[in-house]
Amino acid sequence: MNTMYSLTKGALKSSLIVAALVLLPKAYAFEHKHSQFTQILADVVVVSDDKKQTRVNYAKLSANPKALNTYLASLSAVTEQEYKTWSETQQLSFLMNAYNGYTLKLIVDNYADFASGEAKSIRDLGSIFKSPWKKEFFTLLGKKRHLDAIEHGMIREWFAYPRIHAALVCAAVSCPPLRNEAFVADKVVAQLDDQMTLFLSDDSRNTINIKEKSLELSPIFKWYADDFEKGYQGFNKIQDLIQAYEKDIANNPQQVEFLQTQNFAVDYLDYDWRLNDISTF
Repeated sequence: MNTMYSLTKGALKSSLIVAALVLLPKAYAFEHKHSQFTQILADVVVVSDDKKQTRVNYAKLSANPKALNTYLASLSAVTEQEYKTWSETQQLSFLMNAYNGYTLKLIVDNYADFASGEAKSIRDLGSIFKSPWKKEFFTLLGKKRHLDAIEHGMIREWFAYPRIHAALVCAAVSCPPLRNEAFVADKVVAQLDDQMTLFLSDDSRNTINIKEKSLELSPIFKWYADDFEKGYQGFNKIQDLIQAYEKDIANNPQQVEFLQTQNFAVDYLDYDWRLNDISTF
């Protein structure tokens, strides 16, 4: 009798547990459209008249950072285990948005220094002993991280997408334009191609000097030249990148013909580290 009662009680308990699980809401699923980040970017990123540059309205963003902080908190809530279940493009989009989002936060959290004139560049937020890109000020995939960890330890280490160098924005004027929408898995490859097109077509960052027989590129392509020499996405050297985007770099048929001769030196421009604020338009 006691055994029968015990079995009945156990069966009832199991049934209640199953019923409770059915009634529980579905587990939190990360929103891979990054809709909230797109809303933030659309609100504060200002596009130039020629559509090739952007600046950020940091005063507006710093006055109301709640949405940014909420979005970044959703990134921090993702566990490494969950991240590993995602597709490659979901992972890549997540990390690129994290880099750009936390860069915005670094500026916003220190905006008083920029408003007062004490800081003019993201580099001014570092110290003698630690660059701003080495400051651990957020959590990602369960660990305290800095911006360099995302760019160099994750994105460049885990993915074969050299075009990311036209998408990661460190808040400087000479950086690629900050996109006014989030990167999303189902179109990230096209977004990266568009970013590279914009970046190379902007002759304030990449320019042709026919008289001197030189192509003057952003130093980004010097700093990360090895990422374009590994055969990733068909790039084995910087010249392959130039050939792929020659009609974007050139402003007229004469310049296209000049690039096609391959008879030019590749030089690198100086980098403008001033904050990419709307005041520098």
